[in-house]
Amino acid sequence: MTVSSFEEEASQYRFAAPCASATIDWPESFGTRFTLFVDTEEEFDWSGPFRRSARDTTAAAALPEFHQRFFEREIPVAYLIDHPIATDPAAIDAMRALLESDPRSTVGTQLHPWVNPPFEEPVSERNSFAGNLPQSLEAAKLTNLTETIEQTFGIRPIIYRAGRYGLGPHTLGMLEALGYRIDSSMRAAYDFRHIQGPDYSAVGNDAFRTGPSGSLIELPLTTVFTGHARGAGRWLHPLAQRMPFGGALARLGMLSRIALTPEDMPLDEVMEAIRVALGEGVRVLNFSYHSPSLVPGHTPYVRDESDLAEFHRWWDCVLDLLDRLSVRPASIDDLVTAAEPAPQSGLPTA
Repeated sequence: MTVSSFEEEASQYRFAAPCASATIDWPESFGTRFTLFVDTEEEFDWSGPFRRSARDTTAAAALPEFHQRFFEREIPVAYLIDHPIATDPAAIDAMRALLESDPRSTVGTQLHPWVNPPFEEPVSERNSFAGNLPQSLEAAKLTNLTETIEQTFGIRPIIYRAGRYGLGPHTLGMLEALGYRIDSSMRAAYDFRHIQGPDYSAVGNDAFRTGPSGSLIELPLTTVFTGHARGAGRWLHPLAQRMPFGGALARLGMLSRIALTPEDMPLDEVMEAIRVALGEGVRVLNFSYHSPSLVPGHTPYVRDESDLAEFHRWWDCVLDLLDRLSVRPASIDDLVTAAEPAPQSGLPTA
């Protein structure tokens, strides 16, 4: 059995909480850290249907300048790039310039199956989750993207995020076979079954070992329940979402679910979530954003120049808070080194 198991339900997968022995025991010298992963991808209509032809990557040109705020603070960034980014000359040039200026930052892999060859499946919402594809097709797409990134940038990617957080029953085994060391596809406390995706509602914020042999580090996107009723968040929030009073709980300060991203997550609530996560003993805070948000009009989170200014302010305030709280950044190499030694055989499921 794998560390992170799943149950098949109408072609959707419920990932179980990892057993206690799978949780990574970071050494004391590692301290408390944070990571930053960027879903580096093409621009597409977030409210419309998926299209194979939607491959524009113009927002990638904004990455080197925006990266400077992280470089100046000595924060390494992992850019998880998909096939349109890895094959567009202008996007490639922007990424190469960024990586050459900051050797601690790196590239990883993000699979958007609808724009990633081979193209054998119909384009649909269900098939936008790579884990829903036939095993052989998901493997072919993942191998194609991994090799394309290596050939383009001279870096063998070792960190993966499934587009739309779409892990499936065979994905972790494929990652191990391709030499990946870290997966960050699980969005803690989120359930995507209503859109035919996987269920991570049982997954918490602590990093853990996963995969058939336990050699992968799973680093979930950090999600924190805040408010007076946060202790009941795991069962109360899903219930509230199905009821008319869901929004009222947040407005009354009773319960909110906050992910560590500037996209649709208010600054004051994120800063509270950071304090709550640290109080709960989370050792690695995982932050994320989508690269098209750097240019107004490409995502629903940054629609105009005012939104972009707030996006910039969000990062400045959050990074200042992390500095005051002595939460230091971690590179991919830092994570892999601190997590050693990896187990040599699979671990039991919770």
